[in-house]
Amino acid sequence: MKKKLIFKAPVLTRSGYGEQSRFALRALRSREDLFDIYIQPLSWGATSWINTESPEREWIDNCIEKTVAYIQQGGQFDISFQVTIPNEWEKIAPINIGYTAGIETTKVAHHWLEKSHEVDKIIVVSNHAKNVYQDTVYQAVHNETGQTLELRLEKPIVTVNYPAKKFENLPNLDIEMEYDINFLCVSQWGPRKNVPNTVKWFVEEFINDEVGLVVKTNLAKNCLIDRNKVKQQLDGLLSEYPERKCKVYLLHGDMEDEEMHSLYTHPQMSALVHLAHGEGFGLPLFESAYSGLPVVATGWSGQLDFLVDESGEDRFYNVAFDLNHVPDQVVWEGVLIKESMWAYAREQSAKQKMRQCYDDLHNKVEGSIACGACDFAAEVQERFNEDKQFAAMVAPVLEFVETEEEKEWRGILDQVVEYE
Repeated sequence: MKKKLIFKAPVLTRSGYGEQSRFALRALRSREDLFDIYIQPLSWGATSWINTESPEREWIDNCIEKTVAYIQQGGQFDISFQVTIPNEWEKIAPINIGYTAGIETTKVAHHWLEKSHEVDKIIVVSNHAKNVYQDTVYQAVHNETGQTLELRLEKPIVTVNYPAKKFENLPNLDIEMEYDINFLCVSQWGPRKNVPNTVKWFVEEFINDEVGLVVKTNLAKNCLIDRNKVKQQLDGLLSEYPERKCKVYLLHGDMEDEEMHSLYTHPQMSALVHLAHGEGFGLPLFESAYSGLPVVATGWSGQLDFLVDESGEDRFYNVAFDLNHVPDQVVWEGVLIKESMWAYAREQSAKQKMRQCYDDLHNKVEGSIACGACDFAAEVQERFNEDKQFAAMVAPVLEFVETEEEKEWRGILDQVVEYE
């Protein structure tokens, strides 16, 4: 019999968690022979919801209607799959799976360790998130006995990366830059993403060069008010460099997956620069890497899962950094804790790596990271192909639904594959 699975996630939001949710849902849907899927959509902060009509959206809407009716009738579920921050995990089924982007810092909040008892398995998007979860330890005192105890993660945790996407036909974007070499920055305009410094350091390094920077960003939503606020901040920053030769372009608004991938593969788009303080995974970095764009990035956190090849060699322009405490204004009770740290890219290293990337592109330097980006893209596409990642996502859930006969049969198949 199929297991009734309630999928609780911000699956319809335009956010990193929304993308994460849709990947997990597609993976689970690939095994509709095992799961009868129900959906409870969540909001995610102030981000907008997707409004595109598609067969997938129609299927999701039908599942949501089915879920409402089933719950109103008192229906119960066999498995819950909850895609959100651990603070919101709860026991809502006999088996509960928690799937989170993890953390972009050096330590998880103690509440996350406590809430891990609400689930039977934890899935995270990167080895950085997994390692931080496993390495975080708190000393606690038992209220009744006074005994000192260690609070640490005791539930099983696995890493499942995103899949590389493939598109048959990409649209032509009506975008034209003045120069042939252009860097791309895809980040939300917020403290963790470090966009103001990215723009500032780019302009200072290339102030007399014919090179551009396209900044795809927003504050929270993709509306006109949001765009005006971003443009005001960007204009204020650029006003300090009135004589610059380099160009900075603001790109704002909703873009579908196909349009974003057209941006990565645009003939005038040459490299991605990303100087965020930390990433659970770093989806724009990943998409750039498997699209053939050279990447300039801070060498820390989730992006190392795919910017370093299987032999351990850096395949990106690795910006040096210092680990320091997160600023007070970003402390988020129960999520981003004051004693945690994230990476601060070093200004000189960031400028040096952007310059090195530019020179390699301009001079077509053989053996450089820039000139090897397309070959590396093919490697990333193979390592993270959709079938592999769908199987990796479903595997932790299968542990709870397979019969002993199915487990034995799968073991035999694994042995055959290994033998071949």
